[in-house]
Order: sequence, then structure tokens, then C-alpha cells
Amino acid sequence: MQCIYGTSKLSLRSRSQMKDDDLVKTVNYAKKLNKKVYVAINIFAWDETYEEIKAQASILNDLKVDGVIISDGGVVEAVKEVAPDIEIHISTQANTVSFHTCDFWYKNGAKRIVLGRELNKNQIREIMKHKPADLEIEMFGHGALCFGYSGRCFLSEFLANRSGNLGDCAQPCRWAFHLYAEEKNNPGELMPLDSDENGTYIFSSKDLCLIRELPEIIELGVNSLKIEGRLKTEYYLASVINSYRNAIDAIYENPDSYDYTQYLKELEKTKTRGLTTFYFNSRENKDFQDYSGRQYNSEYEFGGKIIKPIEDKVLIEIRNKLSVGDTLELLVPRQINPIVFTIKNLWHDETGEEIMTVNPGKAEQKVILQIPCEVKEGWILRRKK
Repeated sequence: MQCIYGTSKLSLRSRSQMKDDDLVKTVNYAKKLNKKVYVAINIFAWDETYEEIKAQASILNDLKVDGVIISDGGVVEAVKEVAPDIEIHISTQANTVSFHTCDFWYKNGAKRIVLGRELNKNQIREIMKHKPADLEIEMFGHGALCFGYSGRCFLSEFLANRSGNLGDCAQPCRWAFHLYAEEKNNPGELMPLDSDENGTYIFSSKDLCLIRELPEIIELGVNSLKIEGRLKTEYYLASVINSYRNAIDAIYENPDSYDYTQYLKELEKTKTRGLTTFYFNSRENKDFQDYSGRQYNSEYEFGGKIIKPIEDKVLIEIRNKLSVGDTLELLVPRQINPIVFTIKNLWHDETGEEIMTVNPGKAEQKVILQIPCEVKEGWILRRKK
């Protein structure tokens, strides 16, 4: 299991509000759990940013993080200078799409490269065949796609003065646009093109999903499969990562009996856009834009998170309204089928009084209920609507 973090100013996670003190605490916590930690410093940096980059890289060197994910060649040089003990990983933002570019980054200190999403499987196979033997390769397997090339996009800066290349993307590619045509001989006379009452979402991509293609990905020999989860909920991450972890384990155990549909069924319980294989199977694929702007799979939502057992009951932190009679699904790590049960009783977390319903009216709202199995702190509950 690998954890990727980024501070607010120096990564493409500027809305995460991750300050240096928080980063230190988070890295130390992850290390206690024996997790590998990679930190993103993957902005395209202005000159005035380098003093801060070097200061943070020095902190990360002292923390002994497992790697720093970088897009910018100047940042690579800065990190090598002040943090020589840290592995350099090249971000997908650097749009590496050939073994020639892999070789360039390798010669400049890269230990791992996250490939551009635009590659198909044959191109990845060529990269794996010709890359330096000890250069690790990571590729995306699931998550949001970007209308820009490998995530490099100026649309947000242009329309909202918020740079996606500095981690502050306003996601204008997800906005609804009204389109008009102008006849050449009648300038200024704009004719609206067909769209619904919300306009059209011509830039909005579907979400990548390669759960069916996992056996081929394993055969390619890549070192790591990346799940895009930037600023996603714990529920989304738990659902998606558990599905892929179980699927990968199943392939290694018995590749001939792999049935992707059971894992896809779990993925479809998360709130997502339409799903696409993008260019992985063919560069001729055009089914990756979602012109409706809709979000799918609305039958389930984040119910809550396990805090701790209390005698024969469990204290949970709720994320949506829960009521007696609701159907919940407990997501169990390394187990693809959730444990399904009905809420029979609810108790107020402070008074112990029995109640019929609880609403997330305040931050970290909690409630007590009974769950028909042993649980661990941090496990996720899904509610069927």
C-alpha cells in the first residue's frame, strides 16, 4: 500500500490545506502503519517558488519519505541537491510517452516514472521492452481523466485565473457551455446550437476504468497501478482501492478464472461519471467524453466510518442521514463482498438514548449502532438510498 500526499502550495492538491506540520504528522503516522509514503511536489514552478521547494525537500529528506513525485526538471535538480536520499518519481504531468523520454529522466536521477494517460497498451509494451532495466514504471488504472494533455491545461487559468498547473484547477472542463454558430456573411448574428437546458459538457471526460484489462496490465510488467483519488472521500478511496486490490490478488491466485464483473459491480457503487478505457485498448477509441454532465451510480452513498467498538456496539462518525431500517454495507479490506445488514437500533453517542434517526448536522457527528461482525477502526460503511 502506498500513500501519496501533497502540501498546499507545491502540489496539485492545493485545496487539501496540508501544511508542513500536518505533513510531518501524517508521514510519521503512515510510517507507523508500515506504509510507503510519496509526496507530490509536482507544480510547474516559478523561480520565486524554489526557496520554498528546497525548504520542504529538506524536511522530507529528514522524514525519510519513500519518494517525491515531480513534474518540472528544475524541481528535480533542486530536490537532488537538498534531498539526495529521496527517490525521484516523475509525475504524469511531465507527459512521458516514450522510452526515449524515460531514458532522459533516468539519466537525470529518476527511479520511477508515472506514464502519461494517453498511451495505449502496445506503446506501454514498447516502453517496458526498451526502458532501463531498473527504472520502475507506474501507470493509471482508474479515476478522473483530464481534457488537457497529461493533465497540463491552461483552461482554468484562462477562464477563472486559477492555474491547474499550480494545483488550483477550477475544473472548467466540467462546466456547462452554451454553443453558438456565426454565419460568415452575417457577423454578430449568433445561432444557438442544439443542447439541453443545461447546455453541453463538451470538455468533460468520463472516468478511466481498467478493471477488465487488469490481466493485460499485469502481463505488461508495470511496477505499480495508480488510482486517481485527489480530494476524493474516504468512501470513494476505500471502495475503489479495495476493488482493485482484490481483483489483482484474484488474478495472481487463478488468472484463468478472473471475472471482472464482480469488481466492476463494486466500482459502480461509487458516485462517478461514465466509465471509459480511454486509449488503453485502441487509440481509435472515441468513447471518453460525457456530454450529459451527469453523475452516475446514485443508489449508494457514504454512510459513515468506524471510530471504535463500545462493548457490544460500535461508535461511528456519520457522513449522511441514517435511520432505523436503513440498509448498510460494511466494506471489509481484502474482501470483495461487503457485509450487508439493516439498522435495527440507533443510540445517541453522548446520552445513550435510543433514537430513530440521526443527521449530519455538525462536524464529526457520531452515533452508536450494532454491526453483526467484528470491526476495526477506519472501516467504511455504505448506505443504500
